[in-house]
Amino acid sequence: MTNSPEATTPDSNPASAVTDAGAAGAPAAPEFERLVEPRSENRLALEGGVWHQISPKYVTVQLISTGSFLVAVVAATLVLTLLMHQLWAWIPGGIMTVILAWTLAILPRQARAIGYQLRDDDLVFRRGILWQRFVAVPYGRMQLIDITHGPLDRGFGIAQLKFVTAAAATGVVIPGLAQSTAETLRDHLVEVAESRRTGL
Repeated sequence: MTNSPEATTPDSNPASAVTDAGAAGAPAAPEFERLVEPRSENRLALEGGVWHQISPKYVTVQLISTGSFLVAVVAATLVLTLLMHQLWAWIPGGIMTVILAWTLAILPRQARAIGYQLRDDDLVFRRGILWQRFVAVPYGRMQLIDITHGPLDRGFGIAQLKFVTAAAATGVVIPGLAQSTAETLRDHLVEVAESRRTGL
């Protein structure tokens, strides 16, 4: 049911756009094995077709960035309370520590719930376990496709792909894509979007 996004090549059929990166001479990027779904029978079920996932390196990057912030919060709380005797700092510091620790604990499962599917007329993006989100972005409505990555992302070779449409509510950001996958997918989607807008 799920496939991992290795790299994409332009194709007349968007649903078959994702191909093996090794065939193009690029090393295959590792991905999660399958999408995680909520256990409830009332969940938004995955549709048939090939679902592509993000790189596990996304989890590593998020663990480093969130973990660093958690260390900074704990250090600031200890300095304020123990050295400066500001006992009120225990309350916001404790709340932030619990929130960040919970975020770190559920991060791997959240990342495995992120996926996208290339269909004939649109791209479907899904994420979330407790709060599920499914968004279908028609190729012809894509106005801007943007790749962004920070220093930590570049160090691990990942990037995020952002789609901007006329309706802001349908904006989609796919995080944690291998950089080569993001670049090739961007080029493919730009080509398909242009052909749909011109009616070819």
